Amino acid sequence: MSIETKAAEIREEFSWLEDWEARYAHLIDLGKANPPLAPDERSEETRVRGCASQVWMVTDVENGALTVRAESDAIIVSGLIALLVRLYSGEPPADILGFDAHTLLDQIGVSGALTAQRSNGLASMLARIRADALVAAA
Repeated sequence: MSIETKAAEIREEFSWLEDWEARYAHLIDLGKANPPLAPDERSEETRVRGCASQVWMVTDVENGALTVRAESDAIIVSGLIALLVRLYSGEPPADILGFDAHTLLDQIGVSGALTAQRSNGLASMLARIRADALVAAA
């Protein structure tokens, strides 16, 4: 499934949520369902810098596609991670680099409701995914 198709599904899913509280609750549910990393994967090497909460991200390249797995100690951030993993995992690096997640997150009403710290953390997570996609594309 392409990133655009996944983004359309996410837009549809969030279109039913009428206000920020409903989106917030949905993000919490997504975060709770996000599978944890193995204990040895939570290290300084995998930590995403720039996040107020603890975030660890592991990416691998399998069959020309980037696999993204991540975890946070904060429940809202875990929900954001679940969205990013759903959107980007399994996609070719070139497709990841060609897609603007900021626009999607604006469209579904998530970006505007985040605190400045969470927005910075989200930007750091997206930058990490893009950087890993650049390395994988090389």
